[in-house]
Amino acid sequence: MPKFLSMYVNVVDTICIKVGRFVMYGVFFMMFLLILSFVTRNIINYPLMWIIEMAQFTITAYYLLGGGYSMITDDHVRMDLFYGKLSTKGKAKMDIFTSIFLITFLVVLLYGSVSSLLYTLEYKQKLFTAWAPYVWPIKSLMLAGILLMLLQAFSMLIKDFAKVMNKKI
Repeated sequence: MPKFLSMYVNVVDTICIKVGRFVMYGVFFMMFLLILSFVTRNIINYPLMWIIEMAQFTITAYYLLGGGYSMITDDHVRMDLFYGKLSTKGKAKMDIFTSIFLITFLVVLLYGSVSSLLYTLEYKQKLFTAWAPYVWPIKSLMLAGILLMLLQAFSMLIKDFAKVMNKKI
């Protein structure tokens, strides 16, 4: 494989691994928020209106920013009807075929998230709740997560082509 492709794969994999490992601890923050919600609502009898929405934002960032990491670690869901019986090259060929659909889907999502973020910034969009937080932070994380997953999809595509051609990355 050409050096620039190997460098691309290494850089993208490193970024997705670091982001994924950092974000994986977000589940503990979300659990803290939900426990705090329980305590303030049921024990202290002083409900905080922002906790549930903050927990929703946290879990949204958790699964959006963790997408690329789950691709690297092969922890995503795969329909294993035929795939498990294929050879390593056969799996790589199947992954190349399905990558076309994944990349197309992610490009459409990226386009939608960019336009959604621009709309949010232009109109200073807020949620229609009592807390009324701005929406741009979560939409920015949505854009970053989709972009990371798209970059990782290209990285995986390059790795699959290398497997098919018996090349090292």
